Amino acid sequence: MFPRKKRILYAGGTAAGVVAALLTALTGSAAQADDLVTHHEFQVNCTVHHRAPDDPIVFPNLPGASHEHSFVGNTTTNAATTLDSLNGAGAYSTTCLNPDDLSAYWWPTMFRGDQPVVQTWAQVIYYKSGILNYQEVQPFPPGLRFVVGSPTATQDAFRTAPGAVEGWECGDSFHNWDFPASCPAGTQLNIRYQAPSCWNGRDLDSADHKSHMAYPVNGVCPASHPNPVPMLEFKIAFPADGDLTGIRLASGRGYSWHYDFFNAWDPPTLAALVSHCINGGLQCNSKGFDLYKPDRGQALGDNYRLPGRP
Repeated sequence: MFPRKKRILYAGGTAAGVVAALLTALTGSAAQADDLVTHHEFQVNCTVHHRAPDDPIVFPNLPGASHEHSFVGNTTTNAATTLDSLNGAGAYSTTCLNPDDLSAYWWPTMFRGDQPVVQTWAQVIYYKSGILNYQEVQPFPPGLRFVVGSPTATQDAFRTAPGAVEGWECGDSFHNWDFPASCPAGTQLNIRYQAPSCWNGRDLDSADHKSHMAYPVNGVCPASHPNPVPMLEFKIAFPADGDLTGIRLASGRGYSWHYDFFNAWDPPTLAALVSHCINGGLQCNSKGFDLYKPDRGQALGDNYRLPGRP
């Protein structure tokens, strides 16, 4: 098990006092509102930086060997990416709001016919507790990397996967385990998919890029993977509506959805967010601030960095 990190707090904004007053009115006291734990998470918001047929986890040092992926986060990610190269890029070398999140995140590019469906806004990646005892979740170790989902999955395997949430969504349509035939005009095609959150405590990667990780069982990490780490939930939105018969992923049908993660967070920054937001039972934004519990402060400064960092 990892050593417990010291919690770092930063004062929250004054405008959120209105929310505190509302919660007090609903619960009877500010203390009751603060004690009510409904979430244990924070989110990161990152825009797509580039697309390339690379995968530094599955096909390291083999540029062009993969189907095309869309990369967010670290701006230097390519087929030769390593932990040293991600860290070497330096703070702010990321499309994420947090300058010290130098991690790489990627997923298969979506196409309409032969044209990529370009995502121009920030995508949301949640860091949550995947276990019942959220106070035990610890930060990812530097260099941990894994693949979630499979480009070779069948539709039934995608539907029954432990990371599946509601499949592909648009408008009022949910539980689509392949792309729906159409989406209402003006809507987005969304997918949410959760990652395993139990680590074996030894390996930063494995031959299949999955076996060193496991999903919790009944809210508890299995004995083979006893170390609880944040559960990633990618919530990805594509600007695709209308007739979707020409929509595909670079990896194939909708049920080939998958994503990759290569951790390169600044360790003290990640520790502060995990401690304050996940262990603290809060629903935080990228600053580590819970709008509904403003009296709890925030983990990072308004520049999304640890206090004292410019």
